[in-house]
Amino acid sequence: MEHLSKEISENQRIVEERLRGCDDILLRPIMLGKDRETACFLIYIETAVSNLMLEDSVIGRFLNGLRSMEQAELYETLEKDGMGLSDTGKLWDMEAAFAAMLAGNAVLFADGLDFALKIGSKGYPGNGVQKAESEKVLRGSREAFSESEKTNTALIRKRIRNTGLKVKETPLGESSHTMAALLYMEDLVYPPFLKAIEKKMAGIHRDGVLDSGVLEQLTADVWYSPFPQYQVTERPDRAAQALLNGRVVVVTDNSPEALILPTTLNTLFQTSDDAYRHFAIVSFLRLIRYAAAFLALALPGLYVAVTTLHPGILPTNLILALKTAREGVPFPSVLEVLILELAFELLREAGLRMPGPVGNTIGIVGGLIIGQAAVSANLVSPMVVVIVALTALGDFAIPSEELSEGIRLVKYAMLFLCANLGIMGFFLGLVFLLVHLANLKSFGVSYLAPYSAWELNRGADRKDSLLRFPLIFLKRRPVFARAGRRVRTGKGE
Repeated sequence: MEHLSKEISENQRIVEERLRGCDDILLRPIMLGKDRETACFLIYIETAVSNLMLEDSVIGRFLNGLRSMEQAELYETLEKDGMGLSDTGKLWDMEAAFAAMLAGNAVLFADGLDFALKIGSKGYPGNGVQKAESEKVLRGSREAFSESEKTNTALIRKRIRNTGLKVKETPLGESSHTMAALLYMEDLVYPPFLKAIEKKMAGIHRDGVLDSGVLEQLTADVWYSPFPQYQVTERPDRAAQALLNGRVVVVTDNSPEALILPTTLNTLFQTSDDAYRHFAIVSFLRLIRYAAAFLALALPGLYVAVTTLHPGILPTNLILALKTAREGVPFPSVLEVLILELAFELLREAGLRMPGPVGNTIGIVGGLIIGQAAVSANLVSPMVVVIVALTALGDFAIPSEELSEGIRLVKYAMLFLCANLGIMGFFLGLVFLLVHLANLKSFGVSYLAPYSAWELNRGADRKDSLLRFPLIFLKRRPVFARAGRRVRTGKGE
């Protein structure tokens, strides 16, 4: 570490050398004190720091106060933070000074002092608090995370006003120094979860971690699995719910999503407004979501298996209808389904990359036009259009986008198994899938919990799984919480 010198000329020489070619970083010499006898200079990123001399800015008020002091009083004020600013701190070496400056703060160097002073400012420009788009709900907050780790932490703190909510910040990336924050409830979190994610984050040696998605991939337990091992959310209320259940939340700069760990298949089928709505409708909708996931995974493969290798299990009238619909189609069923599935994938990708209104139009109108044109040209049969449309609807009904993407990939493996082995291939694929999910763990928690351990946590977790019991019966926290703190506040157990 390169310690700071009491000679301001030496500090300024080192700073100017390091900042050569960085035109967006300013070095501003200032003479402070009543008689302007104390030489100082500030370094800061131009767009991240407010106007230095404005009375309504923190740094402006700070510097204006120092201008009216005698030299001895000025040194004492800097030594003891006599101005009473909340976000200041002493920096004893050059690396710490540059890290503070690159985080969006101003750093003040003064002649005669062997430390620099970090002065908090408005930080980098950002989008501010946005409206949730990808996790829309009927009831509950409409707020979404922003791209600032500090703002995201504040949005969660707004919902959990308790000093038991702890926040540990750590920079990630040897060049990017992206700030990440671990949030957890001190009295609820299971310590091994916290230690596991801290160890994984400490083991990241990469030049840049620019988004939480990079962190997710670098710390996943099973890197080859298509299924998410973190729950991703853009909603502060969902993150707060997870924290109150004893889970850990990770937020990073530059990312409007938070990572929640551990995660299970059950949590990925839940939405944040499940807790706000009547238990009967929530239970009904969860059954719909599970059915939708099954359609998205199995429907194309089952159609190909039945029509190609097992037509005898269908009613005679349906077989005749399918035969009539397929007259003139030159491709086998598996190729029909594959062509139309890939066409819908192309439409989905095109819709995502186009501007909002245009993207929506491409997705809806493009699907209708391509489907109708393909049927008219005898490239596919009408039944295949229905099958692919139902598959797409099932895919869209899955609450977690990451889980939906995993199921989309597995769907193609199921399709080829069914095309070659028929119904046997379908059940073989299900067995492989269940074995993979049963072996998958997220920070030591079984991915299939509570289904794989029905009586775990005294059977409390099954009350909030496929069906959701009334809130008055949900008196225990999930298995994620520390064993001695699983009873929620309230009467009874």
